[in-house]
Amino acid sequence: MKQDNTALFERMPVSKAVITLVIPTIISQIITVIYNMADTFFIGQMNDPNQVAAATLAMPPFVMMTGIANLFGIGGSSLISRSLGAGDREKARKCAAFSVWSAAALALVYGIVLYWARPTIFPLLGTDKFTYGYCSDYFLWTITIGGVPTVLNACLAHLVRAEGYSKEASFGLALGGIVNIILDPILIFNLNLGVKGAAIATMLSNVIALIYFLALLKKREDVTMINFSLKNFTLADGIPKEILLVGFPSFVMLLMGTASNLVLNKMVVSYSNQAIAGMGIAKKIDVLAFAIANGMTQGVLPLIGYNFASKNFVRMRAVVKTAFLYTMIVSVAGTLLLFFGAVPLVRFFIDDAETVAYGQYFLKAISVTCAAISVTMMIITIFQATGKKLQPMILSLVRKGGFDIPLMFIMNNAFASRGIPWATPISDAMAMTLALLLFIPYWIKIRNMMKQMESAKQ
Repeated sequence: MKQDNTALFERMPVSKAVITLVIPTIISQIITVIYNMADTFFIGQMNDPNQVAAATLAMPPFVMMTGIANLFGIGGSSLISRSLGAGDREKARKCAAFSVWSAAALALVYGIVLYWARPTIFPLLGTDKFTYGYCSDYFLWTITIGGVPTVLNACLAHLVRAEGYSKEASFGLALGGIVNIILDPILIFNLNLGVKGAAIATMLSNVIALIYFLALLKKREDVTMINFSLKNFTLADGIPKEILLVGFPSFVMLLMGTASNLVLNKMVVSYSNQAIAGMGIAKKIDVLAFAIANGMTQGVLPLIGYNFASKNFVRMRAVVKTAFLYTMIVSVAGTLLLFFGAVPLVRFFIDDAETVAYGQYFLKAISVTCAAISVTMMIITIFQATGKKLQPMILSLVRKGGFDIPLMFIMNNAFASRGIPWATPISDAMAMTLALLLFIPYWIKIRNMMKQMESAKQ
């Protein structure tokens, strides 16, 4: 790793180091959200709630590819940063090879199996005769054909970031988003492909982004630990176990989020396609706040992991405190923006009165959870960065699915469609409380370790 990145991890002022890593990550996350919004925006301009609903219903299986990328990307990133902090470059190299090849193989199998199982899966998603064909097109291009490049992009971004190259990683993700935004109107309107055009645009943008990452790694092959060499792929040294156990909570979080969205979609679509379209737009917008929190946590993970492995607990604690402060400031600002701007934001996507009415109400309800999500995500990241497995697994299970699915049924029975979105802020507040109960003892333990090391030096 280059000397300037070693300085970033070890000597750069904490606030500057955090900003250096998280700002590019946040920007790339925002651009990724914007291009996801662009799909909804351009599809919505056709004023066809069925196509908007189809894209919404197909989204949970598509999002699961991010779970696959996180399984190997976050697990690999944590182990790479800790290996570099401990000075074990060979282990970092093997870790990278295992992460890359495993992610690609699982993405390929996932895409083939899901497309083959469409007749079974689609009814579970909530499709009907008006949305089945649109969902099928979206599946083919984004998951079956586009699955491998989509997963590898996100996985490689995590691994590149683990070496301190946050700007380069973020540029690759942003590049895909920008290309998608450019291709959307061409394929949707000029070629009259509708939702299929949005799906093809997503696939092509991910292919282009993957080409960028391959070129970047080729250019840096003399300094990077990330490689595609099968000779470095290994099932030994505890590498698969460590990567999978650390990355699995992030995969579970996406899995539980997918299950939660499936229940939510099935529940809301029972009211009308306008309701599911409005909810889909609201969730697309609200993802912006989540993306910012996610960008903060993903960006700071290598910095926490590196200093934990090198036993620089003073610097590690300073990083955590700084990251928490910045995250809370941004999350509160996000809540205010989304809550008070709900109506114009939803209307920007579609000019259908009933869809806008549903969307603005859903958005106001779920926007109040930004701060709670930020706290929980940061705590999960701290546990992952330091190699903990049980705590992030518990939080991943309960944050989505464990708390909110039962609450959705309760709120739906009590208040119908107006109660459903409130399950989200209630469940996130419960998850944040549990996260703090798990984190505080661990934080005290690290503080005591720091004191013991200081006493030993004296």
